[in-house]
This record gives sequence, structure tokens and C-alpha cells, in this order.
Amino acid sequence: MAKSIAIDGPAGAGKSTIAKLVAKELGYIYVDTGAMYRAMALFLIRNRIDRDDTGAIEAACEDADISIAYENGTQVVLLMGENVNDLLRTEEVGNMASASSVNARVRSKLVALQQKLAQNENVVMDGRDIGTVVLPDSRCKIYLTASVDVRAKRRYDELTAKGSAADLDKIKADIAERDERDMNRANSPLRQAEDAVLIDCSEMSIEEVKNEILRLAKEKL
Repeated sequence: MAKSIAIDGPAGAGKSTIAKLVAKELGYIYVDTGAMYRAMALFLIRNRIDRDDTGAIEAACEDADISIAYENGTQVVLLMGENVNDLLRTEEVGNMASASSVNARVRSKLVALQQKLAQNENVVMDGRDIGTVVLPDSRCKIYLTASVDVRAKRRYDELTAKGSAADLDKIKADIAERDERDMNRANSPLRQAEDAVLIDCSEMSIEEVKNEILRLAKEKL
């Protein structure tokens, strides 16, 4: 039976960074759920679906086949069997993903594809509703969080390191607003699953968080 690790938590807690490291250490597949939503957006664009046409989005998304595989140690997002990694980061795809990802039918379709992946492969998945909706039966669930101040400072440091202008107070306000939105949305709100282990990484290094999740995985799986 395939094994899974579900990592949920608010924006900026470091979920993706940690999930990739844990997956690599264990030889599991890291499932980038955000990339799957972008692949769905690309599918809709290719089928000339208007992002404001809810009915057309709902009808078209049922025909999309999206999966994740590894080729030469690199994660590959497959849309209808085609490697679309290089096509997912355009502004057009991002805008379509933003519009289509809130659609309940799109979410339901992608949840089914993510669950299918988890049935066949050992996976580490991160997101907002993995432990509560996508992998409710996972035996290893983590809720990874950090204070708003810490998450804002990490984002600020990330941006300034790239030479981008950044306003710490604005980043802090944006993160607090996103938390509010994620926790109170009608469809799959962000919340800690009852059987998830809470890890507050405000005072922890990436290495410490990784090791703690590996310890929990060993214990629970």
C-alpha cells in the first residue's frame, strides 16, 4: 500500500521547501499541487475556454488528464502525457489558474487526480487542504505554521536577496489578509486536521523542521 505525508499550513510557512526535502530524503514523489492547477489552466487555454465562462470551465476540466512523474531526478508535470514544465510559469497561465482554481468542479477534478497519484505512489503533498480533503486517510499529517511576523520577514529577505524592492509592513498585511481568506473560504478552507501534528517553525531552521517530519514519518508510517 502506498504511503503518504500530508503537509498543510498558511502561506509562507515553508511547506514546499520542506516537502521537497522530505520527499527527496525518503525517495517519495513530491506532488506540487499548485503546478497541477497551472497545468489545468494551460489545458483550458489550449481549449480556448474563456476564464469568465464558469460553465465552459466546468465542462472542459473533466477531460483533462494531469499527473506528476520524475524524469532524471526532476519533477515533471504531465498534461495529456506531455511534459509541460516549461509552459506553466507564463502570466497567461497564472491568470487562468487564479480564475479557474476557485471553481468547485476544477478543485474536485484535481483532488481526484491527486488521490489517484497517492494510491499508486509514495507521496509528499503540501497545500491548504491536503490532510482534510485530499488525503484524509493519510497516517502522517503535519500542520506547519509560523507567526505572521516570521513569515513576512522570510518573504522580505527572499525578495531583497533577489534585488527586488520590498515593503515589510505591506508583506505582513498581505499575509494576514491571505490567512483570513484561506481560513474562511467556503470551499476547502485552511484548517488543521484533527489528527495532524502541529509544528510551529518560527524558531526552527529548515534542517530542524525536515528532521522532525522525518522522525514523525518513521514513527507513523
